[in-house]
Amino acid sequence: MNSIDPSRLLIGCAAGFSGDRTDAAGPVVDTLIARMAGAPAGQRAFLIFETLAERTLALAQLRRRDNPDAGYEPLLDDMLRPVLARCLAHGIRIVSNFGAANPRAAARHIARMARELGAGAPRIAVVEGDDLSGPEYRALLNQALGTQMDGIRMVSANAYIGAEPIAAALDAGAQIVVCGRVADPSLTVGPAMSHFGWRADDWDRLGRATMAGHLLECGAQVCGGYFADPGYKDVPGLEAVGFPIAEIDADGRCTIGKADATGGLVNEATVKEQLLYEVHDPAAYLTPDVVADIADSEVRALPGTERVELSGVRGHERPGSYKVNVCHEGGWLAEGEISYAGPRAEARARLAADVLRKRLQGLTLRVDLIGALSILGDDAGRALAATPDSGLRDVRLRVAATHAERAQAERLGREVMALYTCGPAGGGGVRTALTPRLNTLSCLLPREAVPVRFEMLDAEALA
Repeated sequence: MNSIDPSRLLIGCAAGFSGDRTDAAGPVVDTLIARMAGAPAGQRAFLIFETLAERTLALAQLRRRDNPDAGYEPLLDDMLRPVLARCLAHGIRIVSNFGAANPRAAARHIARMARELGAGAPRIAVVEGDDLSGPEYRALLNQALGTQMDGIRMVSANAYIGAEPIAAALDAGAQIVVCGRVADPSLTVGPAMSHFGWRADDWDRLGRATMAGHLLECGAQVCGGYFADPGYKDVPGLEAVGFPIAEIDADGRCTIGKADATGGLVNEATVKEQLLYEVHDPAAYLTPDVVADIADSEVRALPGTERVELSGVRGHERPGSYKVNVCHEGGWLAEGEISYAGPRAEARARLAADVLRKRLQGLTLRVDLIGALSILGDDAGRALAATPDSGLRDVRLRVAATHAERAQAERLGREVMALYTCGPAGGGGVRTALTPRLNTLSCLLPREAVPVRFEMLDAEALA
């Protein structure tokens, strides 16, 4: 095991999105416990789960509409139950946005889980204020978005809030902090602010911690997941890829490694890829906590270890606004697929697509020949039309369309099914799907308009 500076804060990440692997937390917690063993009393460790994306919250709101006790991360039990008792027993505090659209229900579920495990009654706080879906915020959103709000059926509206309420909850003694839509790096910045006592305007330290959080937030991505390219970027043991652990010092500088005895790798290349992931301007990475500046940063592998050091990050004053995403109903997505194989398979798939275009007047079709041209094609079919038949003998035709009216969208599935006997020879393996579609609008709202807060839940609220 690599030696760890006991003065550093340890933060492990066990999820990078909703639907991530549910067995990731065990090795991370094992490693945190091992690294805390024998360390001075001031050693602290956190476990974070990042489980939200833009559409995740809207889907959670729809689940909450159907069931007032739902609307949080559906894999919460699978992710947390295996490690909850050990985290509480060893003083590893947990911070996550798995509250999604219903942080209080998630907190109640965790409290029940702890009772069932014989782990007592942990102190649980919820962070709120991000959810702007209520009617009291409609005028504010109308003002920010103008005519874009006309006639839409809103599903969710959430501000990307920051680390301050997380830090305040931890300062108040929370062992578990359940959030909704906080910015992903804030899950790391909050624990660092609380542990080191940083001010909310300590821009350089916040900028460094933000980039540590950015390296953690996608889970295994910094450890070789989403990195591997055989023969070019080889990753050992990808089937058991480890999840990351950051060590953060009092100035916010960090090193990144991974859980012990796991697959994957952490090297300068994996860290650089994740460092630049989704960063629009390296000198001005906007977050609700700080504007992080990595223009002069350096990444350096520590000799003899599986850890990489990030240095040279600066921070600038945070924005005066919160980013807000508004998700609304966007009609229906219809999809259909059918396979063609053998001689002239691609020609038959193209003919089937032409039949569908002529039959489905009023629908704009997206046509893909999976195996010949799909990802590199465009919605208008221009690339497909310009590409000659390559003579492939195994082609799956996929056709998709969107429409505001369900009845119109349903036509596509029926016509694809009819290709069995009304289309070219030898089609088979039809599958169809009809899915409600969600669209997204984004805007900025003044910070003072978003009522950010935390609440430590008492036994009655957690019953």
